[in-house]
Amino acid sequence: MSLSVSTAALAAATVFAAVPIASASPSPSPTPAPSPSASAGLGGPGVTDDAPPRTVAEMLTRLQQLYREAEKATEAYNATAAELTRQRAETKRVDSELARARSALALSRVNAGRLAREQYQGQSGLSGYLRLLLARDPQSALDETYLLARAARGRAETLNRLTGGEQRARALATASREALDRQQTLATRQKRQRDMVRSRLQEVEKLLASLSRAQIAALTDLERAGTDKAQRELLASGALGEGTPQGAGGPEGAGGPAGTSVRKAPSRAGQAALEYAVEQIGKPYEWGAVGPDSFDCSGLTSRAWARAGLAIPRTSQEQWNELPKVSLRELRPGDLVIYFPGATHVAIYLGDGMVIQAPRPGTNVKVSPIAANPLLGAVRPDPEAGAMDPGAYAPPALPPGALDGSDSGYGEEAAPEV
Repeated sequence: MSLSVSTAALAAATVFAAVPIASASPSPSPTPAPSPSASAGLGGPGVTDDAPPRTVAEMLTRLQQLYREAEKATEAYNATAAELTRQRAETKRVDSELARARSALALSRVNAGRLAREQYQGQSGLSGYLRLLLARDPQSALDETYLLARAARGRAETLNRLTGGEQRARALATASREALDRQQTLATRQKRQRDMVRSRLQEVEKLLASLSRAQIAALTDLERAGTDKAQRELLASGALGEGTPQGAGGPEGAGGPAGTSVRKAPSRAGQAALEYAVEQIGKPYEWGAVGPDSFDCSGLTSRAWARAGLAIPRTSQEQWNELPKVSLRELRPGDLVIYFPGATHVAIYLGDGMVIQAPRPGTNVKVSPIAANPLLGAVRPDPEAGAMDPGAYAPPALPPGALDGSDSGYGEEAAPEV
């Protein structure tokens, strides 16, 4: 489901500054110092929900808040959508069982009615004991007694089936009502989350429409400076291990140095997931999308690993909570990098301190520095799989413009004051 938010307006929002890294290095990265343009504007107190932003820094803060709220609602929407799909399947299954139970109950009632008519018409005859006493051939009487006893057992089973069928039908009818109620509750929740996303993105569009070109340029500079600083500090800390170049650039062919250390290699499945992600570079972000024409952040990572032959959870929170965690020093290409305290953003690790991600509405799938957003940690979808021979591994070639565009995604907390 897509939104009717101006793509052109959202594309103008290359406006986020990198915030401190949550857990990537032994000591947190300091908040990037504001550039001279950060205080451009009318001046005044810090931004509040009631007052419109008046400085570039306030605009940055407000846009971050709105985008982060939208992403939180987006991932909640994705989780609800997946749960709703499962619930619809469960409702369908229960309804199918209820239909079969009602058919069986109807048949049992027919059989019970037949037995009642036979009993009323006296077709049950004399008792087996009297038949044995009056019979000329005792053996024939014994045989007939056996047949009568078997028929009596059959009548008892028919009545038991009727009773059990009625109980099962009642239980399934209750389960069907509960399943439908659960489905309707999820649908209502999904609509509320969808409305939240729309509301936040409409606020973003309104704010962007009020910005001048000079303000947008100042915000872009502030974002880029913050990202570069956070990336340099992360790499210099050694938090990613010795195989990562100690600079702020990216992989060879993407506009940065290739590094002089041994390059880490992915697993076979990780390579397939990474190659798929590279093929999606340039495709637009769309909330709730899992491809093939557009993606949100977790839609890209879940689809990439699905194409590699491994189904992983749909949302970034589920990926963080359910997949095995791996330290940043052990990162290998194909691993998933999780961002923000609420695990509301995710990217796929490319190597050399770079990731592939779908940042936010108005942007495209792209290559970004790993420190473009505050790191929470990393997970590995295939922890049992060994890595390829690093000497035989060649990273996928990146298309032109892979690094173009804004890098920042979303989180739960408000942006820091700058």
